[in-house]
Formats: sequence, C-alpha cells, structure tokens
Amino acid sequence: MADAMTITIDGRIRRGDLDLRLDLQLPAGLTAIVGPNGAGKTTILRLLAGLEALDEGTLTVDGRTIDAPADGKFIPAEERMMAMAFQNHRLMPHLSALDNVAYPCRRRGQDRPTARHHAAAALQSVGADAVGALRPGALSGGQSQRVAIARAIAAKPTVLLLDEPLASVDPDGRPLLRELFTSSSSSYTVWVTHDPHDAELAASLVSVSDGDIRQTEQP
Repeated sequence: MADAMTITIDGRIRRGDLDLRLDLQLPAGLTAIVGPNGAGKTTILRLLAGLEALDEGTLTVDGRTIDAPADGKFIPAEERMMAMAFQNHRLMPHLSALDNVAYPCRRRGQDRPTARHHAAAALQSVGADAVGALRPGALSGGQSQRVAIARAIAAKPTVLLLDEPLASVDPDGRPLLRELFTSSSSSYTVWVTHDPHDAELAASLVSVSDGDIRQTEQP
C-alpha cells in the first residue's frame, strides 16, 4: 500500500507520439512540473484529474487507488476531490464570473447562496472580486485566468491542479497568486510552469523532457 499523504503514480500513459513511464511520489504541499512544450506536463495533470487514464500501472492518493487498469479500477473526475485551473480557462459563457466559480460547489451539493458565498470569497482571494457580475465575454485574459483559478479553489479540493496559471496574468498581479499557491489549503498543489523562479517555490520538482521524467526534492 502507498504511504499516507502521498500521490503515487507508477505506470504508463501513451497518447500518439507521447509515451510516458511514470514513477512519481508527490508529497503533500507544492510540486512544480517543468519541461518543454509537448513533453507531457499537462497530460500528467489530466491523469491526476481523471480526464485521462493510465494504460498500465496504478495511481493512488493517500493510499486510495483511483486508477488501476489491470483491476478495472477508475474513479471518474467528478468523484475525485480535485480541481484543475486550465490554461485555456474553460469558463461557461452563459454564466457570470461569480456563478462560474460557484458551479463546482453547486455540483457538490451546496445550495445557491452558500455556493455563491464561497465563490465570492474565492474571487476576492485572487483579486477578482470586482468582476463577479460580468460574463466571460466581458473579461480580459488576465481576469479570465483569475476567475478560472478562483473556480478551482472555491470547492476546497484535496488536490489543486494548475496548468500555467500565471500565463495571462499581468506581472503586478502575480505575487498575490504565487502567495495563494504556496499557502494553499489543499493537501496537494501541482503546478505546471515554464518560469524557473516559480518552480523554485515548490518543495518537489518534476522535470519532463523527451519521455524522461525526473523528480527532485528542493530545499
């Protein structure tokens, strides 16, 4: 059995020309994943989120197996206590920013006032409380990115997955979000980034390149 308070991936995933052999143990806290475009960084996030499945091997979170193809085991995304902030935001155009952020809370059974209360707090934490009434079409790229991050954190997931979360955010707004990620209440935060300075904030670093995956612990 995998150790408690560890995400363990021991397996393989193939997607077209991508062939990743994964042997990772992600500790609680912040992990950064770095590497060139197309190396498979986002695929690892999608695997954790339940949007992709292993071709072989096992994925466990805190000792609980959530993906093991040989045993016919696969916990779907909606049953995993995980949330992902996508690089392309994926906001629902017919909902306000506030209701976009409240959506995962509603999916988990919260009534509308409670979900909106948590959504408003999440928007405030990312510095986007002023845009709550706006729909995605009226938001800038940086505002949309902040709303996507707020949506990911609103439901207080066990695992927070971040795919280049600062790519569209103006430089002045990035320190607030970096502080948010490093002090996240989630047990695990997994952050895909191209910025070496952001990667230095993580306790665990995963480097992905040409199918080679290496994990190091940082001081």
